[in-house]
Amino acid sequence: MEFIPYLKQDDRVALMAPARWVTPQEMAPAIAELTSWGLEVYIPDGLYEADGQLAGSDSHRAALLQNLLDDPTVRAIVCARGGYGTVRIIDSLDFARFRACPKWVVGYSDITVLHSHIHRHCQLPTLHATMPINFGTKPTEATESLRRALFGDDLSYKWHGTAYDRCGQAEAPVVGGNLSILYSLCGSQSQMDTRGKILLLEDLDEYLYHIDRMMQALRRCGMLAGLAGLVVGGLTDMHDNSVPFGRTAEQIVREAVEGYDYPVAFGAPFGHLGGGNLALRLGCVARLEVKADAGSSIKMKNEK
Repeated sequence: MEFIPYLKQDDRVALMAPARWVTPQEMAPAIAELTSWGLEVYIPDGLYEADGQLAGSDSHRAALLQNLLDDPTVRAIVCARGGYGTVRIIDSLDFARFRACPKWVVGYSDITVLHSHIHRHCQLPTLHATMPINFGTKPTEATESLRRALFGDDLSYKWHGTAYDRCGQAEAPVVGGNLSILYSLCGSQSQMDTRGKILLLEDLDEYLYHIDRMMQALRRCGMLAGLAGLVVGGLTDMHDNSVPFGRTAEQIVREAVEGYDYPVAFGAPFGHLGGGNLALRLGCVARLEVKADAGSSIKMKNEK
């Protein structure tokens, strides 16, 4: 995995909406916060377009994102929000100039499409972190972790253990993101290679049987075999049918990896957790520890 320079004062960062539309009012808190960090915030023409749920037509969004990928003056692309739509433009993007002059791509949820595609084809790190749509009028732990991640500060997190954890240690690159998106990419040119990696999974607003279907698909694709470790973030606002599925989301995930022996940590502070969605540099090496008496922790190796 190649290295991308961290940000410094006066660097230029761009907002981009590759999926659902956003408004100037929704982006205002993030623009103010990023500016307070000493960054120049670039708002590309057409950011606030709308086409149904999408932030403009597919060709419009692809052209905006292509310009930002190619622009050497932009040091980070901060995706404004998730929703749906990034997969509709991923195959029309050319990452040649991006590989030659890489920059941080920031986001989570639907932005997992970009994380996965970039890791497979560019071997470059990206940043799984909160997005401008989630910024409030006051900084949160999530926004502070984003600042630390962008500027190259240490990232180290601890959280309480759960009954579903599997103890152990691992040191490997972290990859992954939203379970629904990873599932949708199975068998495509954007499916990532998870072998030897610490895999992050999180999701929101899904039926429990959907979680089982997706975990079984990842298992059958080989994405759960050969992992160095598994980190499970928010499994938030899950639903059940009138006839219960009979397992919680945590039980479903744990059951899908029962035949393997790598460490598994649930309850991690990543994903759809509002102010608790902490930043991780995907593609970069981290040390994961899962202990029965001390909970779980992950510390990223800080490349300079």
